[in-house]
Amino acid sequence: MELVRCRVRMHLKNGSATLEGVRRSLRMRHNSVWLSVLILALSTGLQARATRPQSNATGPREEEVVREIVDLERQSKEAAIHRDATFSERTLADDYVAISPLGQVIGKAETVAARKTAQLRYDSIDVTEMVVRLYGNTAVVTARADVRGKELGEEFSGPYRFTRVWVRRNGRWQTVSYQATVTR
Repeated sequence: MELVRCRVRMHLKNGSATLEGVRRSLRMRHNSVWLSVLILALSTGLQARATRPQSNATGPREEEVVREIVDLERQSKEAAIHRDATFSERTLADDYVAISPLGQVIGKAETVAARKTAQLRYDSIDVTEMVVRLYGNTAVVTARADVRGKELGEEFSGPYRFTRVWVRRNGRWQTVSYQATVTR
């Protein structure tokens, strides 16, 4: 089975997307399940740039929590580049749910399995425009990611926007949800 490379461009007609336009914009070469593999690998592999992200932190303790989350995002990026399934096993909650740009629902087991394959490799993941919002034991991260890599030896690249939700459970942060959208 081979991986999918897909880039979605939304075609608007009279202010709404047409199904025909969306279908035309999908450039799938293979089985759409593998698009999920690509998105899952991306979903656990984004990092913040060295620049300070925006946040709603109001004091030193909250600023420390923001730094923890930014560091977890950095570790996620390294795990994606090095295909480190252990990081995903450790940081994804058992009830983790990811939504791909095509609306596919993907859980922890699929994400870990995708990380273990050598068919998908990332050369770079450049995250910008990161915002970390804190709500008690929950952190919501939104950002833009420009990704470049190879799937089955074929190069791919593109921009995404993503939302990741971290929840502190039993003293450690876990990702409970992730959603990615292809952008221009």
